[in-house]
Amino acid sequence: MSIKLDKQRKYDKAYLRMAIEWSKLSKCQRKKVGALIVKNNMIISDGYNGTPAGFDNDCEDENGLTNWYVLHAEANAILKTAASTHDCTNSTLYLTLSPCKECSKLIVQSKIKRLVYIHKYKDETSLHFLSQMGIEIEQITLDELS
Repeated sequence: MSIKLDKQRKYDKAYLRMAIEWSKLSKCQRKKVGALIVKNNMIISDGYNGTPAGFDNDCEDENGLTNWYVLHAEANAILKTAASTHDCTNSTLYLTLSPCKECSKLIVQSKIKRLVYIHKYKDETSLHFLSQMGIEIEQITLDELS
């Protein structure tokens, strides 16, 4: 591995560790997911899965199913940039769980160029879609982070 790639890998692992910490802020019971968006070696946004501002923090209904209005971590992070001066173009998205199909469309539309994640979501359709759209994808497992 080249020195440049080795250095990038160290940064990737550090950002994923931070995404894990961010996921712990989620009030959701079933899944806690964290996201960071990094551009030019600077974190420009962050997010975790949860309810929109103004909603109660109950992510699941009485049957333990996720409420339809819960925002995914990556959607939260991308939407936060819309309310800021930051632009996601050519950035890297770090996720503790790979995105769903809906969020993959947001990733493409926001012009994120790279995705680094830890766990695979049950439906891998989004990963194939993102790859077809030219987004670089890399998985770094929990074992690799320790």
